[in-house]
Amino acid sequence: MTLTADARTAPDRRPSGHRPSPLRRTWHKVSPYAYIAPFFTLFTAFGLFPLLYTAYVSLYRVELQTPGDMQWRGLGNYTALLGDEFFWTALRNTLTIGVLSTVPQLAMALGLAHLLNHRLRGRTFFRTAMLLPYATSVAAATLVFAQLYGRDFGLVNHVLGLAGIAPVDWQNGTVASQIAVSSIVIWRWTGYNALIYLAGMQSIPHELYEAAEMDGASRWRQFLHVTVPGLRPTILFTVVVSTIGATQLFGEPLLFEGSVSGGISHQYQTLGLYMYEQGWGFFHLGRAAAIAWVMFLLILLVVGANAVLVRRRSRGPEEGR
Repeated sequence: MTLTADARTAPDRRPSGHRPSPLRRTWHKVSPYAYIAPFFTLFTAFGLFPLLYTAYVSLYRVELQTPGDMQWRGLGNYTALLGDEFFWTALRNTLTIGVLSTVPQLAMALGLAHLLNHRLRGRTFFRTAMLLPYATSVAAATLVFAQLYGRDFGLVNHVLGLAGIAPVDWQNGTVASQIAVSSIVIWRWTGYNALIYLAGMQSIPHELYEAAEMDGASRWRQFLHVTVPGLRPTILFTVVVSTIGATQLFGEPLLFEGSVSGGISHQYQTLGLYMYEQGWGFFHLGRAAAIAWVMFLLILLVVGANAVLVRRRSRGPEEGR
């Protein structure tokens, strides 16, 4: 477009004060930080500071009765854990219960999400019902399961008796008690993870399923070669979150029998219960702080291992090309 001579020679009628003042320019630069300041303030007060203070306390000998009397131990609390057989028992129980609860939980959640992703009558009802176990109180759910797994009058042993199987001591047996505790975790979190998988499935383009169907792929092959690869980031997220939850497992084993020792022989005592027992049962706050940091380092190790595996798997196809 060509401008006329009058337009080219017309004076600039914009107001002389169109540029923002220095104060306004400063506010434009500072305002984003002011908006996010409340979050970082709360995170520092309730997240970062307790974490660092726990690391500081773990280097001292501190008793619950006299928290102001602190004696320097250095890494003594950590070396004492390495020589404590109950620590290794709690670590082994945490890993075992974590595997027994996480693997079936995520597998069942993936299957349920695949079923709910198809057209079913009452899909809204089933999707809502999936969240009911998650919304249930941990205490209420655990107490109900403790009654179900009762040795003499529990419903589970009654059903096993009908099948000709001898009653199982679910609270005193090592494997049986860990399976019982894991079943509570599975019941509470399967529906939650199923809804996460369902949301991920709905984001997969439908054209991929149509192309696979045209190529003659069955429903099962579509699930393996379209659904699962499309859910890979979501699966990684649920694995990481479930692993963190399994490492911090506390409420279910505590209320299953009502003891912080995790049974008469510590057969299902997790690291969370062991930390609570050391800090509030034996009053060793320094050792409890060391256990908390061991749990934190374990979580970082698992998350880092998952990240490395995902990075290698994502680089594989590109390097193959």
